[in-house]
Amino acid sequence: MARQIWFIVVLVLASSGLRAQDPITIKTDSTGAKVAKIDTLTSNYVNVGKTAARRAILRSAIIPGWGQFGNGLNVYRGIKIAAIYTGATVLTLSYIDNNNRYKEFLAELSDRQANGGKPVIGSPYYGYQTAGLTSAKDTYRRNREVVIFSMIGLYGIQVVEAYVDARLKYFDVGDDLAISIKPSIINSGTLFGYQSYVPAVKVSFKL
Repeated sequence: MARQIWFIVVLVLASSGLRAQDPITIKTDSTGAKVAKIDTLTSNYVNVGKTAARRAILRSAIIPGWGQFGNGLNVYRGIKIAAIYTGATVLTLSYIDNNNRYKEFLAELSDRQANGGKPVIGSPYYGYQTAGLTSAKDTYRRNREVVIFSMIGLYGIQVVEAYVDARLKYFDVGDDLAISIKPSIINSGTLFGYQSYVPAVKVSFKL
């Protein structure tokens, strides 16, 4: 029983000591000046790039191009926004055209079916074969579906692009990064009893 009491007392004292710790401690350097040292274990770290990327995804999901605009408008991002809306406009016009043509051929085939499979007099497609009209209808239907999937793809690509752009905007490799490119040779093994070498390019990164 006594051991349990002592164990509880030690835990209470240890926990109170932990709560009493200050994340900012004052120490003195070699000159005697006081220096504040922040405890990194208790400091609140905010990943700016990750936060900006989440914001860019949300904006682009609501309004296409808003994520690119929110990352900071410049010539490069302005071109991307213009490309997004240009592509969306072209796809929309293509969808309208293919959908209208599909409905036109579908109506013609429906009229022929109601007329016993014969062409309707006065129809602009009176001289066309039914098989050709059916093939044209299916072609425009497939084109319409391809345009729909292209719209979905464009929407998804601009969301992903806004996310990547936001992450790269706050990605810093520092000023100490150095790249060295120089010619080199690679030993490709033994050929006919002799060592064989091939030319190569050596790329080195130094942090």
